[in-house]
Amino acid sequence: MKIVLNEQLINRNKKIGQYTSIASLIILAAGLFASFNVQYINWSFVALIAGFILSQIGIYFGNRWGRSPRPDEKLTQALKGIGDKYTLYHYTTKIPHLLVGPAGIWALIPYHQGGTILYDSKKERFKQKGGNLYLKVFAQESLGRPEAEARSVQQDANAYLNAKINGIELPGAEPLLVFTNPKVVLKCEDAPIPALPIEKLKDFIRKRAKEKPLSPEISQMIQKALPQEE
Repeated sequence: MKIVLNEQLINRNKKIGQYTSIASLIILAAGLFASFNVQYINWSFVALIAGFILSQIGIYFGNRWGRSPRPDEKLTQALKGIGDKYTLYHYTTKIPHLLVGPAGIWALIPYHQGGTILYDSKKERFKQKGGNLYLKVFAQESLGRPEAEARSVQQDANAYLNAKINGIELPGAEPLLVFTNPKVVLKCEDAPIPALPIEKLKDFIRKRAKEKPLSPEISQMIQKALPQEE
């Protein structure tokens, strides 16, 4: 499998996470110090709010680009050995994680949340049960709206590929929710979007390559039109 990775973007965002985290600690400390002086009490509130916002920015960037293994590293490791006819793109296209090969075009959407993830067919949305409430609020561990994100990523992928490749009808990109937390429990059998634990990712892709294979000519054409390995 070929890997096309935007290391410059990763390093930049890693530094942003580090700098904003340090800045948030300094500002929070200044706000705490100011709170002991009545005449600076208003400034202390401003500092605490600014420090909290910066800390959330730092957590966001740290979760995605600061910790190793990062989401891209986890996906790469999970797909290791899948075959040299595949190319995995990390942060080099409009879609953060894009896989192209015999199984088709897949927009991989990683989630690190734990607990129980289920799909409510009546409300047509994913839900998360369990997990640490504190982490959900302050460490950005809440699930969000995977179904909405998947639709958005799918639209972006199709628009990007159609703009890159003209003259042929391309197969549509498909979204795939990949949960990287080893303690996650998935109950998403009724979901219209496939969702699976990361350890089952490679088997899923291999199965789809047998069931709905993409022609080698189309696969190679797509890969030639996309960013190349440096």
